[in-house]
Amino acid sequence: MSMSPSNNDTSQDSVPAKAAASKARRTTSRATAPASKAADKAADKAGDAASAAAERTAKATTSVAHTAAQRVEAGRMAVVSASGQAAAFAKSTWTLIANRKILAAGVGAGLTALSAMSYAAGRRSGRRTLGPITRMTGGRI
Repeated sequence: MSMSPSNNDTSQDSVPAKAAASKARRTTSRATAPASKAADKAADKAGDAASAAAERTAKATTSVAHTAAQRVEAGRMAVVSASGQAAAFAKSTWTLIANRKILAAGVGAGLTALSAMSYAAGRRSGRRTLGPITRMTGGRI
């Protein structure tokens, strides 16, 4: 048996072919290393950008949802307030109707008092002004 590899076994590579393949792999890996690093950096940046975009989108969505919830709450409060005001108005109206006799008497008394004050003010403004001597003598001079 000889020490050199046989030509019959085609499944095994020869030593120079193995060395050449190894050298080609090293050269290829050296040549593609910068591109591989750049691709990794680009992938990281793209991942960061996607993450930032997703975060901004999540914040915007949260903000929109929060704003919508605030508007719904404000609308609910407006409805509650309006219904409370309507109930208070209805109660006031019912009280006025129920106590219409007292209300009419109060309005009548107010009108009477207003008329009396107006009459007294008119009488007072219609009087002549008196000078100091006339006031001292009681109007005799």
